[in-house]
Amino acid sequence: MRAFLAACLFAWLGFSAAPVCAHEVRPAYLEIDQTGQATYRVIWKLPTMGDMAIHLVPHLSNGWLEQPPADQFVAPGFLVRRWDIRTTPSASLSGQTVAIEGLADTMTDVFVRVRLPRGQQTDAVIRPEQPYFRIDLANGRALGLPTFLLLGIEHILTGPDHLLFVLGLLLIVRDRWSLIKTISAFTLAHSITLAAATFGAIQLPTAMLNASIALSILFLAPEVVRAQRGGTSYTIRHPWVVAFAFGLLHGMGFASGLASLGLERSALLGALVLFNVGVELGQLAFIVLVLALLRSFRLMELRWPRPIAQSPVYVIGILGAYWTFQYGALTFGIGA
Repeated sequence: MRAFLAACLFAWLGFSAAPVCAHEVRPAYLEIDQTGQATYRVIWKLPTMGDMAIHLVPHLSNGWLEQPPADQFVAPGFLVRRWDIRTTPSASLSGQTVAIEGLADTMTDVFVRVRLPRGQQTDAVIRPEQPYFRIDLANGRALGLPTFLLLGIEHILTGPDHLLFVLGLLLIVRDRWSLIKTISAFTLAHSITLAAATFGAIQLPTAMLNASIALSILFLAPEVVRAQRGGTSYTIRHPWVVAFAFGLLHGMGFASGLASLGLERSALLGALVLFNVGVELGQLAFIVLVLALLRSFRLMELRWPRPIAQSPVYVIGILGAYWTFQYGALTFGIGA
């Protein structure tokens, strides 16, 4: 099992984590509100990690955002910019194009919301593969709930930190019943904190949260070594307890992607449910894929060289340590 998981790990890391850095799962947020007959307010929220921010610059084809913002400030986890636009009554947003400079070089999405008087609204998610969006107010509509299901699936499957933790759990559990209990405990825990953090009941600074998640990955590395050598520990005997404890942290990480979308409270519950279902589907797909391919390799009686068989624990330990130091430095302002 461990040999096969090593091969899966290398293939997955090569595909989804070219830079050795935990991915940014919080989307950027662009809101355009018409505040008067000829006035608009534009708000741009750019995810930050400590004092660092990815290079994303919003542009409107009418040139509104080429002028300096009226205000700029730092909010928890975001750099916020605001433009107050004065134009002519005949000016229209319909047909204009929103383009995000730098988006194609990231794994970050941009949530766009355009609001006009009399309840007119259009929402969109701009993705790296197509970093622009044409505003169509005539056919505009709010973001459909199924979109949040897809966002949840994308959130977990493009998150090397969360999947690396799940992989570590797979390397520790020793039987099917233990696997079911462990994954169920992890699911229950992150569902609890996903809901609580999304509704603002709990909150941690982003860098501290990511450092804690990285520490949970690092914690599993020596436990995997101990399990491979036939040893035992509380984690090996009761992996579901550890999965539940650290799942609480991972749930707050999942919530960081949903809470930043600026949704009204009335729409947040449905989005939360579907987002969480998407996270679970993505997680289960990863587990099922690993176990299905494992069985296939067993039937083919393939054997992997010893260095490859032992490599997962080194990858878990190295990346866990790297992310822990990286986010720990941001938490305490080292190198800022």
